[in-house]
Amino acid sequence: MPEPMPPSVKTKEVPQVVATPLALALIERVRAQHGPLMFYQSGGCCDGSAPMCWSEGELLVGDHDRLLGHIGGVPFYISDAQFEYWSHTQLIIDAEPGRGGMFSLESTLGLHFVTRSRLYDEAEWRWLQENGKV
Repeated sequence: MPEPMPPSVKTKEVPQVVATPLALALIERVRAQHGPLMFYQSGGCCDGSAPMCWSEGELLVGDHDRLLGHIGGVPFYISDAQFEYWSHTQLIIDAEPGRGGMFSLESTLGLHFVTRSRLYDEAEWRWLQENGKV
């Protein structure tokens, strides 16, 4: 039987998705043109694995999707299958020059959203487990 984990140190809430300043600025540009937004982490096919930005409600989320968090006040969803793949990492939404996915709202602005990631440290992972996030 494994030994019990020691009580975790006080760890503040660990966001599962965050955005860089450049991504936040791009969100504001897209919101100014299109109004309320939502994100969905695409799992492949036409646009690869990329964060897709939609007008709020334009993409229907279902029973196998989950709200991962908010970036720039915008909800960010991911499928359960993609979550299983990414669950050990914090998603970092960034922006870079060039056209992105053809279905994402920022595709005509000269920048596109990209997903980067980093592994959680032990304290963060423990907090996520203790709080039912993973």
